[in-house]
Amino acid sequence: MLRNGRSRALSLLAILGMSLASFSTFADTDVFTALDDPSTAKKPFDGNVLGSYNKQSGNSTSDSLAASSTMTWFQTTNAYSIWGEAANNSTNDERSSEKYEAGARARHNLDPDNFLFSQADWLSDRFNGYRSRSTFATGYGRQLLDGPISQLRVEVGPGVRHDEFEGGGRQTKALAYGAASYTYQITDTTKFIQGVSLLGNDDLTANSETGLDVAINKTFSLKVTYDVTYNSAPPSSAPKHTDTKTAVSLVYGL
Repeated sequence: MLRNGRSRALSLLAILGMSLASFSTFADTDVFTALDDPSTAKKPFDGNVLGSYNKQSGNSTSDSLAASSTMTWFQTTNAYSIWGEAANNSTNDERSSEKYEAGARARHNLDPDNFLFSQADWLSDRFNGYRSRSTFATGYGRQLLDGPISQLRVEVGPGVRHDEFEGGGRQTKALAYGAASYTYQITDTTKFIQGVSLLGNDDLTANSETGLDVAINKTFSLKVTYDVTYNSAPPSSAPKHTDTKTAVSLVYGL
């Protein structure tokens, strides 16, 4: 009977998490907060999958579909990650948002505190003005904190970005990249997450992700995130400088 009660509770929590996640897209992978230090990896592979679908009909109709995944493979001194995200929403048969993103990252530890990295990212977000945006960055990073409670890394390097705008036109620019990623283990089951990335040349793009990750059991966790993206020179078809997003997601660990 106790087992049945636990099963029902987990099912209700899963339904709640998936329902809440369907009201917004998942955490923005522009801020890559998954820590990928191979020297502290406890297993050769780590990953997660999130997904939701919501449909409403009657006096109004709406559809919402979202999926996201991050996967990392660890070796002795190297780590390789891939990630992807897809999300779209429509109301009364009219599309209101649509975003697709994919990326890859590699990290090589020089010693326990210093590493080299490279990462590439492709984004299509036409409702925010980008038919396509491709970014590549490489450089040097340092692991400032690497303990059981706190982890902090910073990284800097050059990069390049190619934009194709929804309103027409394209441009390719060299840029400077900088990022910081921090986690703090509040309790045995609750972890605080903060990530920041900056991409700059004559304009600046800043991304921030703040969140909590609460473990439900060895397989599932509940993740709450608040994302802010600032663009000092946004595309003309999407002129607002700042976008924010709040998401509550049920995460399945692979």
